[in-house]
Amino acid sequence: MTSFDTVVMVDWSAGNDRGPRPTKDAIWIGVQRGAAAEEPVYQRNRQEAEGWLEAFLTSERAEGRRVLVGFDFPFGYPAGFAAALCGSSDPLDLWDWFEARIEDDPKANNRFDLAAEINLGLGSGQGPFWFNTLSRDIEGLPRNKDGYANPFPAKRRCEDLASGAFTCWQMGGAGAVGGQVMMGLPVLARLRRKLEVAVWPFQPLNAPIGFVEIWPSLTAGPAPEGMIKDAWQVQQIARQVAQLPSARLDALLDVDAPEEGWIFGLGHEDELRADALPPLRNDCFALPPGVHWTPVSEAHDLLKQRLSAVTQTETVPLGEATGRIAALAVLAVRANPPLPNTAVDGYGFAGGRGAGAHELPLVAGRAAAGDAPGAVPEGQAIRVLTGAALPDGVDTVILQEDVVLTDGAVRFSGPVKAGANTRKAGEDVVAGQEIVTAGRKITPADLALLAATGVSEVSVRRRLKVGVISTGDELVEPGEAARDGQIYDANRPMLLALTEQFGHVPVDLGRVPDNRETLRGRLDNAAQDVDVILTSGGASAGDEDHVSALLQEAGAMALWRMAIKPGRPLALGLWQGVPVFGLPGNPVAALVCALIFARPAMAVLSGAGWSDPQGVEVPAAFAKSKKAGRREYLRARLRNGQAEVFASEGSGRISGLSWAEGLVELPEPAAEIKPGDMVRYVPFGSFGLAG
Repeated sequence: MTSFDTVVMVDWSAGNDRGPRPTKDAIWIGVQRGAAAEEPVYQRNRQEAEGWLEAFLTSERAEGRRVLVGFDFPFGYPAGFAAALCGSSDPLDLWDWFEARIEDDPKANNRFDLAAEINLGLGSGQGPFWFNTLSRDIEGLPRNKDGYANPFPAKRRCEDLASGAFTCWQMGGAGAVGGQVMMGLPVLARLRRKLEVAVWPFQPLNAPIGFVEIWPSLTAGPAPEGMIKDAWQVQQIARQVAQLPSARLDALLDVDAPEEGWIFGLGHEDELRADALPPLRNDCFALPPGVHWTPVSEAHDLLKQRLSAVTQTETVPLGEATGRIAALAVLAVRANPPLPNTAVDGYGFAGGRGAGAHELPLVAGRAAAGDAPGAVPEGQAIRVLTGAALPDGVDTVILQEDVVLTDGAVRFSGPVKAGANTRKAGEDVVAGQEIVTAGRKITPADLALLAATGVSEVSVRRRLKVGVISTGDELVEPGEAARDGQIYDANRPMLLALTEQFGHVPVDLGRVPDNRETLRGRLDNAAQDVDVILTSGGASAGDEDHVSALLQEAGAMALWRMAIKPGRPLALGLWQGVPVFGLPGNPVAALVCALIFARPAMAVLSGAGWSDPQGVEVPAAFAKSKKAGRREYLRARLRNGQAEVFASEGSGRISGLSWAEGLVELPEPAAEIKPGDMVRYVPFGSFGLAG
């Protein structure tokens, strides 16, 4: 199946140099590597854009990544034009023909003169190209369609199907696709010569780099307020295409248009729009003005509102779907049971029977599970075994224990209710019924249901890749010699294990000393490989708190002072588009913040949606005087139906984490808790952790 590591989408322009300041109607490039979307790239002219593309594609190939590149202009002309112009119907020969004749620099080009030359060469001088916008007249290129004569179709077949698409013969004015094509094909021809490129749909996309034709207006919605439409659209299209599972990408590429070319996604617009994930904005963690101490419930609401799934989708066989997040709702291929069948071993016949004795002759043979249904004449019975499809003429079964066999007949006493001991077709699930919802983590029980209803493969989210970094000069690895003042790194092993139990892919990003540039490099590398980064330590506002300092420097950071104990500082931000959760350095606080904030947030990012842990009200086996203001989480376990809490609330007592089997959650108001008072206990299993 076809797959790409990086998706690049280009909004092209036939205009002159637009200057250094980003503007509309210029060249914009959207890039998505895996789940990480980059800021749209502005290019002031075609020469700079060509150089940028060549350098970018060369770099991606050096890193071993396959790249899909989309350009928003036609790759071919209506049928017959290529052969008339260059003697070959191969559109790639036409690319080379234009590349040999187009003259282009940032301030001028010869596209109008070349269009006129083509018109005159084809005989009429009045077509197929039209619309000269220059101040000078050009023989052979009409200023408008007066007297226009076109020997070729006005549009390609795909443009006839794409409502609102412009013709490639128009050289100027609004919708001047003709100018874009003529100024774009030479660039593509040169990139083809320099790089290993396959062009769709003229060639199979089995080269390291694939070129496809796009039309952003096909699937990209309106831009957010304050964002240039072209920039927004290339970012959206890159995201839509990057999220396609390999099987769906193959389906969209299955097009036969060997001369004219085709618009990628045409006919699949609703699917692409529906699967589009909104980008994480740089302000997704920003707090409202005036907020200092953030209550837990308010933090949860803000995270729910501002985060969205970042994982791509893929199609996997049923046997590989356990624990994966369903990307789309799954529908039953067929009913369960597919046919009416018997629930018991016994004898089947049509209709019920009233009170009294009954005798029915038996037909030869029997109906067993897996047998094709036969037929039973009216007034006769047949031997049936549990799970067998009911033969025609059978809708009722009597248990074998309730009958007597004699002389090829079955005798029993009524009454027997019509339909007894049978299952109706589809009484469990009907064909086409939704059996797994999008966002559900697929369980072994789900596999049974999917298999029973004929589902063999499932569209799932790729597992969220979570990188874990520990920071601090004081840390050493377990097993190493620790000097006075140094401690062993307890957080990284804990957070990596938590990540795995949450169902994500843990990526050990190692330990980083208190050096800002070293941390910057580690974050730079991590952003290319993971979907989320968890750090511990350095999340406050001191001189050595480099996590928060770097996120602040990147312009995408919020320091949330949480009204929670243990915990408080939680640095949240984006690094090159990748969410970063800066957890406290204390292991107890790091665990609590990971469970209360990072776990549900990562569930959203993975495509599973927000989930709150389930707690139970139980009597307290402790006494506590709680101050108002913060929500507190006490390390706890259940014994004899009561919640015990660890002897010390000190955040440095790591042994309490191992002792505990869950948390007691105490809300923000002040409270005097006495033994026997009801408290909320949340077992670790409710957070998705194994016992």
